[in-house]
Amino acid sequence: MLDTHMIVETPGILKETLLKRKMDPSLLSNLEALIEKKKSVQAQVEELRRERNRVSKELGFKKSKGEDISQASLEMKEVGYKIKELEGELQNFESELNDLNLGLPNLLDPSVPEGSSEADNQELFTQGEKRKFSYEPKPHFEIGEKLGIFDFERGVKLSGSRAYTYFGLGSRMERALMNFMLDVHRKDHGYEEVWVPLLVNDDSMMTTGQYPKFKDEYYRLEKDNLNLIPTAEVSLTNLYRDEILKEEFLTRSVMAHTSCFRREAGSYGRDTKGLVRVHQFQKVELVKFTRPEDSEAEHEKMLKNAERILQLLDLPYRVMLLCSVDTSNSSSKTYDIEVWMPGLNRYMEISSVSNFKDYQSRRGKIRYKNKEGKNVLVHTINGSGLAIGRTLAAVIENYQTEDGNFEIPEVLKPYLAL
Repeated sequence: MLDTHMIVETPGILKETLLKRKMDPSLLSNLEALIEKKKSVQAQVEELRRERNRVSKELGFKKSKGEDISQASLEMKEVGYKIKELEGELQNFESELNDLNLGLPNLLDPSVPEGSSEADNQELFTQGEKRKFSYEPKPHFEIGEKLGIFDFERGVKLSGSRAYTYFGLGSRMERALMNFMLDVHRKDHGYEEVWVPLLVNDDSMMTTGQYPKFKDEYYRLEKDNLNLIPTAEVSLTNLYRDEILKEEFLTRSVMAHTSCFRREAGSYGRDTKGLVRVHQFQKVELVKFTRPEDSEAEHEKMLKNAERILQLLDLPYRVMLLCSVDTSNSSSKTYDIEVWMPGLNRYMEISSVSNFKDYQSRRGKIRYKNKEGKNVLVHTINGSGLAIGRTLAAVIENYQTEDGNFEIPEVLKPYLAL
């Protein structure tokens, strides 16, 4: 959701974003037309109210003098009916304007490169050395199935396509990675761990931008008007929905480990094997609430926080700056961290770190009171720290041995000792 005042006063800013995102610029013209209609009706209402107030004073004076005001009173009643009718139109325009605004994308940060596809994303840098193998490295799913720690067939039996089960070391590795990530982010990076619901209401999904535009992409329980979270970003961001925070509360850094649920609509035929693209997965999510002047620095800091997990696991990766069409609807600027997968022979996204600026906080009315006593919208930032299943897959592929097993990274051994 954007500032309607900005849209009216400087429509060129939104138009530039729509063009860079390769979206239909008629969205802007439709919005402008609706705003003009609303302003016209608003002007009529205000004029009629002024007229009613003026005449009411005159009628009061005439009545005090004993003059007949019955006809004029009837005319004023008609004016009242007209005002009520126009106020109804205003409410309809306001509702239409809100609905249209909810579908608009966030304004792109000036540093976001323009592009037509993910091929135009910019590689900023790589980190770590890719391991050299004296044999053809295997993908994680082959190794895991042969060791008996992954069972995709039983996962499909339980839940259908893109489901999986872990056994033994697979389950313990997932748990070890979860605890390792939470400990690093808590002890070294200052995030407070929060336990949050996996089911959220529609207002929560609207605040973070999943609803209404992308409603079909998520799992919804119609009977209960609740939704399975696609990421803990939804639950964490909405902790402070409709609240006014104290400035000294910021920057507020929170995190949560949760299951995440996604339909993966439109991804049929892509990454159908293994842990890369599934309907349910585990993730440690990082969220920050910050002052506008601090959000760029905090965005960069969160990127480093997520990178640190891969560095400690000694996994090679690269950082990408997403181009205009690959930046999500809600984000102003996004970095993707992609880990190297030798078995798949490609990089794979393992974290997206996004600055939403005031896009989500405007939808959720998340504000803080500054030193001057003014209520200001916070900026929200979120990132994966990391996706656990994909991290497990990366560990198995990068630490695999020729005999079909894999080694345990040093930092995880204490978590597997018990």
